[in-house]
Amino acid sequence: MDRFTSVAYPVRVHAGKDALNLLPAELDRVEACRAFVICGRSVAEKTDLIDRIRALLGHRFAGLYSRIGKDAPLSDVQEAVEAARDCQADILIAVGAGSVIKATRVVAILLAESDAVDRLVTHYPAEGSAVSPRLHAPKLPIVNILTAGTSAQNRAGSALKNQHGSYRLEFFDPKTRPLSVFWDADALLTAPPSLALSTGVAVYWRALMNMGAVEHANPLVQGSRKQAFFLARRAIDSLTDTADSQARIDICAAALLQNRDEDDGGRPFDVHWIAKVVYALAAATFNLVEDVDQGSASAILTGPTVRRFGHMCPQAIAEMGKALHVWPEDRGDQSGAPQVVGEAVDREFGGMGIPGRLRDLGVRNEQIAEIVTLSLRNFNADRERRLANHRDLLSAVMHDAW
Repeated sequence: MDRFTSVAYPVRVHAGKDALNLLPAELDRVEACRAFVICGRSVAEKTDLIDRIRALLGHRFAGLYSRIGKDAPLSDVQEAVEAARDCQADILIAVGAGSVIKATRVVAILLAESDAVDRLVTHYPAEGSAVSPRLHAPKLPIVNILTAGTSAQNRAGSALKNQHGSYRLEFFDPKTRPLSVFWDADALLTAPPSLALSTGVAVYWRALMNMGAVEHANPLVQGSRKQAFFLARRAIDSLTDTADSQARIDICAAALLQNRDEDDGGRPFDVHWIAKVVYALAAATFNLVEDVDQGSASAILTGPTVRRFGHMCPQAIAEMGKALHVWPEDRGDQSGAPQVVGEAVDREFGGMGIPGRLRDLGVRNEQIAEIVTLSLRNFNADRERRLANHRDLLSAVMHDAW
């Protein structure tokens, strides 16, 4: 807490009933006249969102790509790039949740940069830290219209699924942060309960992880972490209610506060080993196995990770236990915290309807070794590449969770 740096990035957030009506004003701000909209099939075929946007923009609606798949496959993004280029887009509008929002950022990168994809992504040399190349070309402005809460809403990094290799493709460019973000009440209620819950669980999981590292955070980060946890825990039980837009707005707000946490000097995946390990393993799992989502994978992996890695960060485990009201405020001996908190986490997520085991999500036992290998290349979770020193423990976590 003695020294920290906070950077405030400009973004306008429009929230509530009919918030989407302010979309034309966002185009006016940057004098955009050819908007290219990017979404997935469900948004295009099962909601009225694209019709609403088309009506609001009129002649400024220049084109649509509506086939972004789960986890943003590179091939889908490349198709969207060509479509956006053909219609001479001067602004990109993402409509959806994490996959679409990440994909749109990479569309902006590939439209602007001339290098091949393999020169634009984060590299992992045989020795030393991971390296993200600097991307200098100006990028088109981006507007994000959320259908579910996600911390992807105003970040600068994006990870795509690579069908031509096992590892994710990681991009980073601060110039792809959005001009504005919309939490329109009706747009958020278009998400089916299963999607609202899975994305909400991912936000709640990160909020719980951050509660394990509040005491020594700087004062700006402390505020964001406490409020994000309060909002996420209040909202989580109501996310499947298709009439409760406030819960869905609350989870969006919690996710935004988590991003501010990072901008204010927090390092969300350096807070302790549990956050680092679960994020890396969950990302590898849902990248490899089609039917797995980030929220469910994180929930299932957390209990086993607490029990296996808890001895490496006992204070963090105790603090999470206090947030869950299962560990006494004044208890000095923390040796029993991993077992108690691990069991509490299992109950917590189980009560939300999350399956108990990875095999319930379609993960095969023979995939565990590959998932562990994939987890060792994750810039957010392990930029200093320390997880490789604990490969046996990572395997033990996966087998426990399986």
